[in-house]
Amino acid sequence: MGIIWTIIIGFVAGIIAKFIMPGSNEPSGFIMTTILGIVGAFVASYLGQALGWYAPGEGAGLIGAVVGAIIVLFVWGLIARRRA
Repeated sequence: MGIIWTIIIGFVAGIIAKFIMPGSNEPSGFIMTTILGIVGAFVASYLGQALGWYAPGEGAGLIGAVVGAIIVLFVWGLIARRRA
């Protein structure tokens, strides 16, 4: 059930992150927004567990997932800028 919850929270976090950091170089569409949020949630969970904020097996909450998705968007923007 933890992975399903991470996916649901990740989707919502992806939508919120795209509203916070709009831009032309970001991925768009329903599926890309979902993937962005899920990756952000996993990034936040991994970093939180590495820093001791979350217990092993515990996922990031909504705020952590939004922060993770914003980090992923920032990195995506840097990569997209280099290509162009």
